[in-house]
Amino acid sequence: MSLLHVRLAAAAIAVVALVAGGDAYQLTKPGTVISYDRRSLMVDGQRDLFFSGSIHYPRSPFHEWPDLIARAKEGGINVIESYVFWNVHEPEMGVYNFEGRYDMIKFFKLIQEHEMYAMVRIGPFVQAEWNHGGLPYWLREVPDIIFRTDNEPYKKLMQKFVTLVVNKLKDAKLFASQGGPIILAQIENEYQHMEAAFKENGTRYIEWAAKMAISTGTGVPWIMCKQIKAPADVIPTCNGRHCGDTWPGPVDKNKPLLWTENWTAQYRVFGDPPSQRSAEDIAFAVARFFSVGGSMVNYYMYHGGTNFGRTGASFVMPRYYDEAPLDEFGMFKEPKWGHLRDLHHALRLCKNALLFGTPSTQPLGKLYEARLFEIPEQKVCVAFLSNHNTKEDGTVTFRGQKYFVPRRSVSILGDCKTVVFSTQYVNAQHNQRTFHFTDQTAQNNVWEMYTEGDKVPTYKFSTDRSEKPLEAYNMTKDKTDYLWYTTSFQLDPEDLPSRLDIKPVLEASSHGHAMVAFVNKKLVGCGHGTKMNKAFSLEKPIEVKVGINHISILSSTLGLQDSGSYLERRQAGLHSVTIQGLNTGTLDLTSNGWGHIVGLDGERKQAFTDKGGEVQWKPAVFDQPLTWYRRRFDMPTGEDPVVIDMNPMGKGILFVNGEGLGRYWSSYKHALGRPSQYLYHVPRCFLKPTGNVLTVFEEEGGRPDAIMILTVKRDNICSFISETNPGHVRSWETKDSQLTMVADDLKPRAVLTCPEKKLIQQVVFASYGNPLGICGNYTVGNCHTPKAKEIVEKACVGKRSCVLAVSHEVYGGDLNCPGTTATLAVQAKCSKRQRTAEQ
Repeated sequence: MSLLHVRLAAAAIAVVALVAGGDAYQLTKPGTVISYDRRSLMVDGQRDLFFSGSIHYPRSPFHEWPDLIARAKEGGINVIESYVFWNVHEPEMGVYNFEGRYDMIKFFKLIQEHEMYAMVRIGPFVQAEWNHGGLPYWLREVPDIIFRTDNEPYKKLMQKFVTLVVNKLKDAKLFASQGGPIILAQIENEYQHMEAAFKENGTRYIEWAAKMAISTGTGVPWIMCKQIKAPADVIPTCNGRHCGDTWPGPVDKNKPLLWTENWTAQYRVFGDPPSQRSAEDIAFAVARFFSVGGSMVNYYMYHGGTNFGRTGASFVMPRYYDEAPLDEFGMFKEPKWGHLRDLHHALRLCKNALLFGTPSTQPLGKLYEARLFEIPEQKVCVAFLSNHNTKEDGTVTFRGQKYFVPRRSVSILGDCKTVVFSTQYVNAQHNQRTFHFTDQTAQNNVWEMYTEGDKVPTYKFSTDRSEKPLEAYNMTKDKTDYLWYTTSFQLDPEDLPSRLDIKPVLEASSHGHAMVAFVNKKLVGCGHGTKMNKAFSLEKPIEVKVGINHISILSSTLGLQDSGSYLERRQAGLHSVTIQGLNTGTLDLTSNGWGHIVGLDGERKQAFTDKGGEVQWKPAVFDQPLTWYRRRFDMPTGEDPVVIDMNPMGKGILFVNGEGLGRYWSSYKHALGRPSQYLYHVPRCFLKPTGNVLTVFEEEGGRPDAIMILTVKRDNICSFISETNPGHVRSWETKDSQLTMVADDLKPRAVLTCPEKKLIQQVVFASYGNPLGICGNYTVGNCHTPKAKEIVEKACVGKRSCVLAVSHEVYGGDLNCPGTTATLAVQAKCSKRQRTAEQ
């Protein structure tokens, strides 16, 4: 086995270990100075490259934090970023919570234990698709308050919380100036468009916020993201997809180019179809950013996690940035994770040139260019060859040598001669995520129910009465999604339509977000808005009678809005109701007198807890609206992540052992005809070996007996590499600032690696020539080489990791075959090693 093979195999199965408790943190020490110039941040005067990944501690159970941080480090990340979420830490004024998955100090200490840096984005407004942008609801009730402007009530409370957070971090010695991992802190968040809305008050506020933050004495620089006109002592940073091409950098040429949010996908809301961002596009954007002098990129998100319970902003799904390099379950999403890992290695090969070389630009043709960093006297040089054409590959001449540059790509020449990485050529492995039925779905699949539908309230039994419907947020105070509106009205015989083909129509209009309507305790129908248009009207034919009639509407919200000016004024809930089609004309009930009941009976009686609360459960009848359902199940065997398939249900919220897994909305189909999300993560730390309680509150009606309990695997691993790809990036190392080849040759190689504790048990597919498809669905082409599978099996089966040469000579490929792409495609199946009788 060649030296490169040994290096690749070792790198593939490397496990990042925690630093032993007695070891000292090596990256900083008490008295460390974090400074900067145009080229980079500096730690004790030393420039460096920073690859950061966003992992938000409230979006994952703390049991999962060590693995997430370790996998990020294994991917070449050396900084972990997180927001601080005011509304989870101070849910009531003066009442604080820093426990469990809200243990901010524990999270940053774990980063330190992994010998990594950290970035803390305090905000305290953070947006983040988080409920109310992270602001606690109680702020709305402070007299005369206006959020995020030159408003004394808001500034006083903001300063109090920022100071509290900074002091907690200081007490734990977590800032780099104290020997801790935190090298950057952020105040406010994407304020530029807000400043325009608030005008002079916005400018005064942002100046105040900067001075207030600096006065806390963290000893590290403060940043403001998406804020071109940041105050003098604060570093402005970029958020977006292509900051290397859309952002000129700070006006102050003494400040570095820092990219605080490189969006690895698109966050999704209910009603959205699937979306993704390719590994190649992210790598292209990062390479471009470093080619124009950038020195820090933060992937937002590196792991998105889950918006548990009611923590998502309006219409935001529980699954958050599942397309990140680490998916919702913390599993490697390949090739995104591996391709970015290889990019980080390539850029580190060029670190000296990037940080100290003289930059220059050389046009190479229309939409082609070379960007260089060079130290001639040391023979240190790196070049980025860029092709901005979106449909045209091309060949350019650079320093007398020809280079093929694929469409929309950057080729990195580590010594201005040798291609060490191309953003468009993926040498990393691919994998496929699969979901597997478990026996626990069918075992003890017995459901109980408690229905709210039998207790649809009427005006007579309601409270909080008013002339008109009251605004929902002010009523629920973010303690529940639900608010009942009730009214009653009387009809005389002459009011009813005289024709049988005419029925009265209920029209109920809402500021958002959804409703279930009843007339005389009979379900009339459901309605909802959208993320873009939250306001909506429900129009349904109804049955009315002579005498007293009752309207009962259960209004629901899906979180508070997370962005924009005057958040404290945003509204939700019912605002007008009419009945059309009566003989006497339209009956406007908006000012008829309304009663309100906050929350559900089952919420007050805690039906969602594992004990079942104070409700009377009975055998379930399915497809009932406004019904609580529950069943018991045992934990699925093994260690694979667990999910609940909610596709058979309508809309509601689900719990396991009293832990809120989030809102579900399977009945809301996107344009392609499927729910935006129907699989819900159940962290294994939420489960007991036996007797777990799954509880669902269903608003519209569904079939809980068809809910499935599944496990998740990424055991199908693949490679799809052409012989024309550059050699693997680990074919090179840097010694004394010089690029040095450590491989026997520069032919590309495929590396296949199973998840931890699993081995390659089967080669499902192998072909050299012109195979087609994606991981899990490859097909052979007309240039297929039959012996490829046998060769791959011999090299890989029974191993956790294997390295395969990509060469026609190895597989007997014919380079003259019409249509050949000289590509090796492999799909292998991983599984746990089977114990023998002797074991």
